[in-house]
Amino acid sequence: MPSAFQFQCHFVLIFLAASKGETRYLEVRDAGEDEPFLLLSEDLKRELSAGQIYRRSLRCIDMLSIEGQFTFTAEHPQLHCATFFIGEPEELITIDYDFVNIDCQRGDFLKVFDGWILKGEKFPSSLDHPLPTSQRYVDFCESGNIQRSTRSSQNVAMIFFRIHQPGNGFTVTVKKNTNLFPCNVISQTPSGRFTMVIPHQNRNCSFSIIYPVVIKISDLILGHLNGLFLKKPSAGCAGVGDFVELLGGTGLDPSKMFPLADLCHSFHGSAQMKIGCDNTVLRMVSSGKHINRVTFEYHQLDLQETENKKENSIEEFCFPSI
Repeated sequence: MPSAFQFQCHFVLIFLAASKGETRYLEVRDAGEDEPFLLLSEDLKRELSAGQIYRRSLRCIDMLSIEGQFTFTAEHPQLHCATFFIGEPEELITIDYDFVNIDCQRGDFLKVFDGWILKGEKFPSSLDHPLPTSQRYVDFCESGNIQRSTRSSQNVAMIFFRIHQPGNGFTVTVKKNTNLFPCNVISQTPSGRFTMVIPHQNRNCSFSIIYPVVIKISDLILGHLNGLFLKKPSAGCAGVGDFVELLGGTGLDPSKMFPLADLCHSFHGSAQMKIGCDNTVLRMVSSGKHINRVTFEYHQLDLQETENKKENSIEEFCFPSI
């Protein structure tokens, strides 16, 4: 049976069908909502010329993967609403307030969060984000006209809002910007290939895949400096400033996941692992002293693959949840 976390992230789990253009509109029902999500396919994106702006109304619970102008107008008191934004791995998201008509004195709010929050769990985690949690929120009722534009630090962001008075609401414009060195990423699809590079930066980067997956690491460079590799540690990754770890769990926050494997030796070749968790994260820890790089590909794990647990795979952890 699918977990509650998988239901909460269902709009991400089925994004593959929409992104392949198999259907223009894809309706998905969340476990706690009767209102379907509307996801836009690549076909519709291609129909929008460079000069056009896509516009539509927002639902109380919604998800957006396309640029445009979006308006929410309350038909009745809406007390628990959120819109999730997601881009490609190499994109940042900018949210501009075009018009806001809410009653802050009555308890309305409109907040932007730099990342995603589900059931109190954050992505990126507090350990991986460049800002403290308190600075990841931008509250319109506190900033007003001072800060009417917010840019995310990764390919996901969200707004959450409460509006008591019918007829009140807001309009936002969403834009995408190029990120030359993507760090924290939530994958839109159940399969793909990605290269993560951390160039002389003391930071941690997580790539989150909200699926049980087979993940194959084909290239890993750690401690690379002036064309030379540092001496390999004698055992394990303890005390090593640069390494990659694989994490698995049932929530969104990488810092709360179970560590499955550590990789602290540079190699060229193939290391494949099968991970049957609701969420799989590849996380790179970098000391900032070197240029670190990892290339990997992944695809959704099916039942037949779970029955044939061979090669160098994580064979037991999480598989009962599939």
